[in-house]
Amino acid sequence: MVAAATARPDVAALVEIARLMRRDIVRMIYHAGSGHPGGSLSAAEIVACLYFHEMRCDPKRPDLPDRDRFIMSKGHGCPAQYAAMARAGYFPREMLWTLRKLGSPLQGHPDRKRLPGLEASTGSLGQGLSIGIGMGLAARLDGAPSTERRTYVMLGDGEIQEGQVWQDALFAASHRIENVVAIIDANRQQLDDYVAKICPALEPIAPKFEAFGWAVREIDGHSVPEILDAFAWARTVKGRPVCLVAHTDKGEGVSFMEMEIKFHGVAPTKDECERALAELGPPAPGED
Repeated sequence: MVAAATARPDVAALVEIARLMRRDIVRMIYHAGSGHPGGSLSAAEIVACLYFHEMRCDPKRPDLPDRDRFIMSKGHGCPAQYAAMARAGYFPREMLWTLRKLGSPLQGHPDRKRLPGLEASTGSLGQGLSIGIGMGLAARLDGAPSTERRTYVMLGDGEIQEGQVWQDALFAASHRIENVVAIIDANRQQLDDYVAKICPALEPIAPKFEAFGWAVREIDGHSVPEILDAFAWARTVKGRPVCLVAHTDKGEGVSFMEMEIKFHGVAPTKDECERALAELGPPAPGED
């Protein structure tokens, strides 16, 4: 079992895991012929830090009662979660290449009935935070300490235009649910265009959550040290839920995908896959 934040973090190892996750994300979406590379690539460092340092979780016992939970509310970003889960040992890495294939447990959006280790079926945007807050409240009602059974929810900045998110924000702060951490993957783009063009009033995000009563920190979502510091700080917050506004670049790590709106939901071609993998560097020893 990974004990949450008890060991000294190996920053270099986490950076390398994120790099290898990006290779797997590109490959699995290429093999699928469809999917969402941009918002999966932007989340790599955050998801790597969660699964390989922050969360109390055990791939051999994914239903462990006192585990921490992670919900990918922006469900189309699940390739990042699948890549981390495979490397953590939830399932064989070779299964990644079945993404979106008929009968595969790796659906295009997370399906908790198909894959042990997933906490929620998501994809209808705006719902993941409600589920996470419910889990946080349930943990408190069960008497779990606030340092255990923590729930982490990743949302997109396009996603938080959904009104349900702000109902969640009111509820969690009003009920002082301190074991929930919302992570905004603020990569500045959504399906059709830049977030600032589609919904200019969304920014600034941090003061809005602060006004609703959340403890908020803004971070560089690609800086492993900043991510780890933010998670450590979140554990010290009492009486309030936490929101981390993680500033990221959509398509991070692949030059021709970075901040290119096309790659919100378009799979790379064979040539693009090969170019991306070359940019991302070599595979891990023993991997293809």
